[in-house]
Amino acid sequence: MTAVTQPDVSVIIGAYEAMPYLVECLASVEAQTIGPARLEVIAVDDGSTDGTGEYLEEFAARAPMPVTVIHQENSGGPSGPRNVGLAKAAGRYVFFLDADDRLGPEALERMVAMADENGTDVVLGKVEGVNRTPPKSMWGKTLGRTDVFSSNIKFTLSAQKLFRRDLLDRHGMRFDESLFTGEDALFTMEAYLRANGVSVIADYPCYYLVGREDGKHVTKSGSYPLRFDSARALMKLIADMVPAGDKRDLLMVRPFVITLLPQFGPRFLKDSEEVRRHKLELAEPLMEAYWTPGVARRLKVHERLRLHLVARQRTDLLLDVLRFIKAKKQPDAVLEKRGTRVYFAYPHFRSKQAGIPDEIYLAAPREARSVEGYREAAANSFPRRVLRKVRRIVSAKTFKTAAA
Repeated sequence: MTAVTQPDVSVIIGAYEAMPYLVECLASVEAQTIGPARLEVIAVDDGSTDGTGEYLEEFAARAPMPVTVIHQENSGGPSGPRNVGLAKAAGRYVFFLDADDRLGPEALERMVAMADENGTDVVLGKVEGVNRTPPKSMWGKTLGRTDVFSSNIKFTLSAQKLFRRDLLDRHGMRFDESLFTGEDALFTMEAYLRANGVSVIADYPCYYLVGREDGKHVTKSGSYPLRFDSARALMKLIADMVPAGDKRDLLMVRPFVITLLPQFGPRFLKDSEEVRRHKLELAEPLMEAYWTPGVARRLKVHERLRLHLVARQRTDLLLDVLRFIKAKKQPDAVLEKRGTRVYFAYPHFRSKQAGIPDEIYLAAPREARSVEGYREAAANSFPRRVLRKVRRIVSAKTFKTAAA
């Protein structure tokens, strides 16, 4: 008898009404340079009626690697199929592949090699969009080992990553089936926080995020209460796993900006009074529990201002700000302290009646750099002059020591 060799990676595909995109998806798996002996496929047909299940069976019959096909009634979301597939996985690593998307030919080989070389538990492969806009800020540089605090990986919390299966099993990690949007963000953030290092492959397109022409399976779908459910779950996870302070505030930026803030964007202008009140009611406990000065100072002025008004439950002032933003107006820049401090004068700046603190309008250095005169003023500020003088003194002493 031949000994069964553990596959390096289990590719888990949850599929629902995935035709014809599934054809290219499976072709990309079959074309993987890692080779069929090093991988297995576990595909879960989540109650499809468009031929998805039949095509999976056809693929399993001819594929060069082991393929397990599971058929089940529709679960209503991606979490159930992923959990079913994860329970069957035998690989050292697992990769969650959406049935609409596809892999770059060398993706699995490169990601497994990266994890093995660096001993990391999660690997992010560069994502490129096909009729969709992919996340971008984390692909500046390939990183053998990083973490969620030292990089921008917190802004890509989709499940399409390589995870060490031992990490998931050790902590009993599964997708939350009670969430119908943002379930992957919860799972991936927990993996980042528990991981013994994360790797980033930025120099090779590992994953192609495909926008369907029929508009289905778009991440932004779902009613607004589901988005608040997602924000609430992610904020609680971060608070449970990270002590209060700078690190927690850094991670809280993600759910505040990506999940919560869009509910108070231009669409809020079109909402009925009832929906506006409900959104503010849903936001209130989140603002009370997790909105801190440390989170606020990490945001752009218009983001901070809107969330400040949400925290104060000031719909009237918020609507003024949103109308200003929707009209694509640019706020005046108010330079003070010899040009080293910049305020963006969005509506109600220094209005005694509104009573909004000046610091809400204060631009952080990265945002203030766009203002004419700020860079030169900041470069010649008193702290910068002192720092340059100290550096000159240290440099001179070092030179004398070397000369002696």
